[in-house]
Amino acid sequence: MVTKLICDKIISEGKIFKGNIYTENGKITCVSEKDLPYDETIDLCGLYVSPGFIDLHTHGGMGFDFLSNDSDEIVKGCNFHLTHGTTSIAPTVSAAPFEKMYAAAKAISIAKDAPALLGTIIGSHLEGPYLSKNQCGAQCPDFITPPIPAEYVPLVEELGSSIARWSYAPENDADGSFCKYISQNGIVPSAGHTDAVYDDMTRAVENGCKTVTHLYSCTSTITRKGGFRSLGVIESAYLCDDLTCEIIADGKHLPPDLIKLIVKIKGTERIIPVTDSLSLAGTEAKHGFMGATEYIIEDGVCKLCDRSAFAGSIATADVLIRVLTHECEIPLETAVKMMTEQPATLMGLNKGVLKEGYDADIIAFDENINIKTVITKGNKVYNV
Repeated sequence: MVTKLICDKIISEGKIFKGNIYTENGKITCVSEKDLPYDETIDLCGLYVSPGFIDLHTHGGMGFDFLSNDSDEIVKGCNFHLTHGTTSIAPTVSAAPFEKMYAAAKAISIAKDAPALLGTIIGSHLEGPYLSKNQCGAQCPDFITPPIPAEYVPLVEELGSSIARWSYAPENDADGSFCKYISQNGIVPSAGHTDAVYDDMTRAVENGCKTVTHLYSCTSTITRKGGFRSLGVIESAYLCDDLTCEIIADGKHLPPDLIKLIVKIKGTERIIPVTDSLSLAGTEAKHGFMGATEYIIEDGVCKLCDRSAFAGSIATADVLIRVLTHECEIPLETAVKMMTEQPATLMGLNKGVLKEGYDADIIAFDENINIKTVITKGNKVYNV
């Protein structure tokens, strides 16, 4: 069955234009102003129509945590994010006892094929346990270790095809063997929660590291020893053209002026917005405990109870686009490209662009980035 989407404001590949989008069997067959044969129509005129958002870093939503051995909970968390425009997602597993991370990765691999899943799970994102204790942030330092081949090799051998990313601290991978191993097995290495210096980062890049996990959040900066300065992760990200910078673009973790600075130095082409959202996203929670950590939610962010630091994000993808466009003055077509085409390119996905041959993951939203319609695999799965 051929579906014709009637659109007057299509956003794709950094442009806004008028046309019709034709889909069949889960794929886009044509984008044109021509009137071609079709079986049904969906009128999206008056709305912006773009590829579905791709979130490469989120820990959950609507009360469902992705550090879970329950695939049904993972599906429900992913389906919540879909209602905010995220059609492709990398459920993120934070540092925990390795057997618990293993179980969560296994559950995510099962959730990928669950009939109840509305969008696409591109694979898990393991954020730990091979991080820096000095840069642990909200991660529990009790579970942070250097890379242990006896742990990660069996995991990759069993579940490697369903692991999309792995964030780690390059300074603890002195010979680059962990980074090289996961890269050779199709997993995208990312430098995160790290005290790395420039030499660590160049070695990581040489061994396949492609990204920096949430730049400015638990990433090292310039240090001085005996009067001699060393670049940290932040400066290395700016200096290494091949590194893509992930940013938590909720307007809280990084204020709009800092996002503008990152854009000015790095350029929009090498920046990918992520939510890094907690399971609290989408809930009515205002105060409680995450494990032993007491939190409050105010000003659109989760904070420690004494307000000394943030405890995590409660953003969804539509919030990121709103911040980037309304507060950071980034053109809408550019912000959408940052959240669609760029993560798709990084991860090697047949998504993120509205043109012939690409997956028919399509969303429609209004001027204030309120999601009105979500289409995945050519099927309308959400409509306001």
